[in-house]
Amino acid sequence: MRYNLVFLDAATLGDADLSPLQQANCQLALHDYSDPADVVVRLQHADIAIVNKCVLDATTLQQLPRLKAIMIAATGTDNVDIKAAAQAGILVKNVRNYAETAVPQQVFALLLALTNQLLGYHQAVRAGQWANSKSFCLLDYPLMELANKTMVIVGYGALGQATARLAEAFGMEVIVAERPDALSPRPGRMLLRDAFAAADVVSLHCPLTEETRHLLNTERLSWLKAGAIIINTARGALIEPAALIAALQQGRLKAAGLDVLAQEPPTAEDALLNCNLPNLLITPHTGWATAEARARMVTKIANNITEFIASRLDR
Repeated sequence: MRYNLVFLDAATLGDADLSPLQQANCQLALHDYSDPADVVVRLQHADIAIVNKCVLDATTLQQLPRLKAIMIAATGTDNVDIKAAAQAGILVKNVRNYAETAVPQQVFALLLALTNQLLGYHQAVRAGQWANSKSFCLLDYPLMELANKTMVIVGYGALGQATARLAEAFGMEVIVAERPDALSPRPGRMLLRDAFAAADVVSLHCPLTEETRHLLNTERLSWLKAGAIIINTARGALIEPAALIAALQQGRLKAAGLDVLAQEPPTAEDALLNCNLPNLLITPHTGWATAEARARMVTKIANNITEFIASRLDR
């Protein structure tokens, strides 16, 4: 049997080499991007869909009786209705452990930029403040050491564990937070409220579910001790924007570094983009996207396709 593969948003992988996706018994169609109105049309004759951020909800899947598998070019699966796919007999495979070096690196890029005030000092130098200084250095922005500070990890999968190892290399104490609804902690973990009370830094690595949506809201942000830093490289909707902005404006949080927002790309009216806070650093969801990580991603998608086709041949 010859399989039709359709990648709906291939351009989201940038300049990554996609040739491993082309396999001997498959016909591969690549689309840079697909609007919602394009999805059913482009997948009408597909046996295997490859998607990164395109949404495949229950209504869409009902219109694709030929579809047999969905390969997600990401770890997160919140853009696919997993239950509806299972009911339709459609296999869903995501990609795990491709960015376990890239994402933790982004965590610390954000954290170090905030604690070492890199943007503030860079702008001061460009503005001539160093050249006009009477001192050999500028001390306008307070710096903070990471050694002996406490990092709380929320979501202790491969990315959370890799981030914890980096934190320990910086001399930080690591606390693994228990799930928000837990009544008692598992060994080696701490209840979320107790963990937040001890946190100098909170790094989010949990998936986005209905239970974790707005995990950091006004109440839970109030559990953090004054001067804590939030880092989010997971999903934007884990944080309630208005609550975060208020905590930063009021000085209850020292800073926040975000690589993700609830809507991507964001609208021009996005509250977090328009609050103009010097202690808020936002990057455009690049933490996963090193050249090495994207190459691993393509290889793992290709392996998932190969395994799926082999399972069909075994029937």
